[in-house]
Amino acid sequence: MKRRVTGVINGAIAAASYGTNPLFTLPLYAAGIGVNSVLFYRYSFAVIIYFLWLKFVKKSSLKLTKKEFLPIFILGIFFSLSSLTLFDAFRYIEAGIACTILFIYPLLVAIMMWAFFKEKMTKTVIFSILLTFSGILLLYKGKPGADLNMHGIIMVLLSAFLYALYIIGVKNIPAVKHIKYDKLSFYVMLFGLLVYVINLKLCTELQIIDKPLMWVCAIALALFPTIISLETITISIKLIGSTTTAILGALEPLTAIFFGVLLFHEQLTPRIIAGVVLILTGVILIVTRKISHRG
Repeated sequence: MKRRVTGVINGAIAAASYGTNPLFTLPLYAAGIGVNSVLFYRYSFAVIIYFLWLKFVKKSSLKLTKKEFLPIFILGIFFSLSSLTLFDAFRYIEAGIACTILFIYPLLVAIMMWAFFKEKMTKTVIFSILLTFSGILLLYKGKPGADLNMHGIIMVLLSAFLYALYIIGVKNIPAVKHIKYDKLSFYVMLFGLLVYVINLKLCTELQIIDKPLMWVCAIALALFPTIISLETITISIKLIGSTTTAILGALEPLTAIFFGVLLFHEQLTPRIIAGVVLILTGVILIVTRKISHRG
């Protein structure tokens, strides 16, 4: 029971911390920093900060065996490309639409866990996904006549698919499932950074941050939606499984609602309250269900 509670708490923290992404990303965009440069700063600062923490504070071993290298490398690329495809989608469709479509990833996780790993697709799991997805649809505030660009939709679907593969891989790849969460998180970030080093042509096209506030945003981006989110989601996946952790991701938009009301004085409309209630109901159902499978 204690193992499950710890997993749920970490899953909730992962979702909430990932939901802080726009708080630190949008100011960098407003300052003219491009997608690849923003993501490069996000991952590079995360790698540096986390390395120092593991090496000198936790004194963790970062030794990687040959057997572990390839699967962790692939997971790191999946995780990083999931970020890149989502950020690319923001250029073609509204962020609200993109984040709504992205939430098909718990369904993808549940389907793939059922198809390839024999996890039972229970009525509770299906109902929880429907409730949380309905809640997220209610939270979305679209602009009249917003264009649904096909390229943007494809990028979001690809992002959801890659993220689902990452979540499943952490729990089910034999060479990965027994690796300590902190070492796994570090190498996922390190290998993920390679994507942006290559995209920026070995950093020759990297845009330089020249304002103190932007440096604060970049470091905060590395800390909250990257280090904290990645470490806690890894712990959650290992303790309570891929499907439950994925559905807990529905708490991400609630973080945006919280900061919107607290910092930007947005109003809590009946529709938003209904969306929050649906999401919380779906999450509570999936968290309190009886476990019929180890994953």
